[in-house]
Amino acid sequence: MSGQTMTSTTAEATGTRAGSGSATRRPSLASSGAARELDLARRELDLAVQLGYVRTVPDEGGGGRRVTRAEIERVRSEAGGPEALRERVRTVGTRDGAALMGVTPARFTRFARLGLLVPVNFYVNRYRAAVWLYLAEEVQQFAAGKENAALLAGRMPGGLLDRLDAGLDLRPRNWRGRHLGLQLRQADDPWAKAAVMASLLDPVLVAEIVKDPCERAQLNRLRPTRALPGADWPAASVAARIMTAEDPDEIGWLRADLTQALVEARRHRAVAHPSPEPAPTPRAPAVRHRPIRPRGTLGWLRRRNP
Repeated sequence: MSGQTMTSTTAEATGTRAGSGSATRRPSLASSGAARELDLARRELDLAVQLGYVRTVPDEGGGGRRVTRAEIERVRSEAGGPEALRERVRTVGTRDGAALMGVTPARFTRFARLGLLVPVNFYVNRYRAAVWLYLAEEVQQFAAGKENAALLAGRMPGGLLDRLDAGLDLRPRNWRGRHLGLQLRQADDPWAKAAVMASLLDPVLVAEIVKDPCERAQLNRLRPTRALPGADWPAASVAARIMTAEDPDEIGWLRADLTQALVEARRHRAVAHPSPEPAPTPRAPAVRHRPIRPRGTLGWLRRRNP
């Protein structure tokens, strides 16, 4: 890597501009630089942004969203500073969540499958299984609720056990609902909001709703992406199933919301379509002229002696 490339990369992360001897501080930073300023892991900052704990602004250059220095100073000045923010976005899996509640992992999983706990994130492990993550703050709040005391210590009601025995598992659907709300909060354009809704539907259904290929391309370009570092195709397939609505009623209201969002997006700004190429100008057929042969004795002599 050249020295110039390294300088520009460092400048982007720290929010400075390379040039003369002194560095010029930019008014906003990319997510990586903002995380470094607040001494947070990148995933912690991303979750804080999604939950609305850290505000962002659009990148004027068309890149990802940025964090202003004023926002960084606001977080630093709040009670507890970045350490308090880190605790608010701390996530736990089933085992650690059960320990926070003082219950077994099996009982914790039942609570999550029943929808009493809503995942905030997930990843796919090496065994191609989804590992659900929960906000530690919400787990502690559930455990502290007096209305949940019987569920934590006593036998679970028979009706709930029957639903679990029938295969009920609301974790994927509840994650999708939460994910939808978090992404809509960050979408600052009607087309971006429509893209969030479309991202949770099967592409075949989206094609049925959005007939215009240019509009579909716009939705694909704006749809939120979810990176799965190092994920192979089977793991990506598991994640794709989780991220796609399955229940008929869920699909129904997503379709209705997407249809309405498209109306508002088209009213806000029509998608540009490529100009049709002008039809080629028809050319007159070429006329081939045969050479005129001399007639009479002179012509006969020329044909005999070419």
